[in-house]
Amino acid sequence: MHEHDLGYAKLFSHPRMIEDLLTGFMDEAWIPGLDFSTLEKVNPVYVTDDFRKRTNDLIWKIRWSAPERWLYIYLLLEPQSTMVEIMALRIDLYLKLLYQDLHASGKIPTGEKFPPALPIVLYNGKQRWSAAHDVADLIEESPPGLERYRPHARYLLVDKNHYQESELRNMSNVVAALFRLEKSRTLEDVRQVIRDLDGWLNLPEHGTLRHAFANWLNRILAPRLSKRHGMHPEAIAEINDLKEVHAMLADTADEWVKQWVAQGIEKGIEKGIEKGIEKGIERGRLDEASHTLIRLLRRKFGPIPEWVTARVNSADVDTIENWMENVIDMHSLEEVFAS
Repeated sequence: MHEHDLGYAKLFSHPRMIEDLLTGFMDEAWIPGLDFSTLEKVNPVYVTDDFRKRTNDLIWKIRWSAPERWLYIYLLLEPQSTMVEIMALRIDLYLKLLYQDLHASGKIPTGEKFPPALPIVLYNGKQRWSAAHDVADLIEESPPGLERYRPHARYLLVDKNHYQESELRNMSNVVAALFRLEKSRTLEDVRQVIRDLDGWLNLPEHGTLRHAFANWLNRILAPRLSKRHGMHPEAIAEINDLKEVHAMLADTADEWVKQWVAQGIEKGIEKGIEKGIEKGIERGRLDEASHTLIRLLRRKFGPIPEWVTARVNSADVDTIENWMENVIDMHSLEEVFAS
């Protein structure tokens, strides 16, 4: 996992994030039947065929009120910051490993069916997501009669890029707030989102999520803003809570402005010196060329009239060098400067 994906994994290890993800970004008839008070994080340890353990998967289970009985729904989250062309195949593998783990651990009694599972891909990258959503779409068309054996495994894509800022701003939703932070371009944008989060997560039971958001701002968003504005990440102090974030941003905004101005002056001086050196070199070449041409002209044609001096003093280096070549072949001052 990239650090950005790990940051998402930390945030979505909190029940409130899962609840707001489902209620805010899914419009399904079965959502109202979920009992969010029963959300429970599952920590499976999968071992793939190449004996690699998968310990970073985020899986939750929740009670679902069906007309006849309760079922468990497993939510498999796969945060991604880069697009994966075979994500559908990967999701299919993860689901099979999940069911295999449930069977091997005896959580599904013999004779009972496996619980339904909802695989969700959280995408926060810049590249447009174009990967297939179903493993069946990765397989070539089958001959007649073979189509019914074609495997299917589909996932739900939640892409922050599909949502406009105005749409996210109208949602009282912590996941929407996360997406707004991702899209923030100015410190004031960030401060507004922090104010919203501070209001939504003001109960004692939200303490760990508040800390998780503060930590995410420290590790992920702050370095990005610092880089965007030409600052070092150290310009943002270590913070542990949303209230600290809010206060820090108020101080940071003024400090950044001062540093931007200072950097601008420093860069301006540095750039001016560089340009001055370049101009000095060019001026030196021009003076030397002008002096040499005048000497050649005087040596061949004698005293130099004022109009010749004026022409030489107003010309650039390339023109003067061309006139030097003319001195050799031409028989008068007029001919030297005619071409």
